[in-house]
Amino acid sequence: MELRTGKLLDLNHTAAAKLLEGCEYPWQALPKIGEFILALGETLPKDEYEQAEEHVWLHKTVKRYPNNYIAGPCIIGPETEVRPGAFIRGNALVGAGCVVGNSTELKNVIIFDNVQVPHYNYVGDSILGFKSHMGAGSITSNVKQDKSLVTIALPDGGRVETSLKKFGAILGDNVEIGCNSVLNPGTVIGRGSRVYPLSMVRGAVPESSIYKRAGEIAGIR
Repeated sequence: MELRTGKLLDLNHTAAAKLLEGCEYPWQALPKIGEFILALGETLPKDEYEQAEEHVWLHKTVKRYPNNYIAGPCIIGPETEVRPGAFIRGNALVGAGCVVGNSTELKNVIIFDNVQVPHYNYVGDSILGFKSHMGAGSITSNVKQDKSLVTIALPDGGRVETSLKKFGAILGDNVEIGCNSVLNPGTVIGRGSRVYPLSMVRGAVPESSIYKRAGEIAGIR
């Protein structure tokens, strides 16, 4: 399975393009998100973005509902909604036309344009590609129970070392995650794939696939 950045993600749909262009694999960007946001935030046009709090830049078209919390460093792009109960813990670069929904928590993430994390989602140490969608209650688990370094299990039985202790998931463009699914540490899902509701996903899922359960992955016809 192809895991390189350009094979999973269309960098035309994120303000993190310069960061990701320098990464052969997308998870290599995870330790650099906070520093990148701080540098980018200082360059944003002041007639388009307002600094709501220290190191928090919101586009003036962001629709921010009451009763949410945003910690810096954070940038939220045009026409994005931040709904009640959202908890953005910092190191979050959220694109244009996104939905950060009620009781959704974000931490150390790159969220591409037109992504929806609309209901009761946890997304940590992860990258969600263009037009990806997480169903209600689906989460990324970003730390292994034994606290060891995260590896990516490949469909052929191989493994890829990441050298990261915290790494949730990479969703390629146009990925659909079913409700109440858990993406275990080191999950990578290829472009255009779908995950059934109530799934527990571990490792890499090829593009244009339907993940039904462990060992049962079908191609999309």
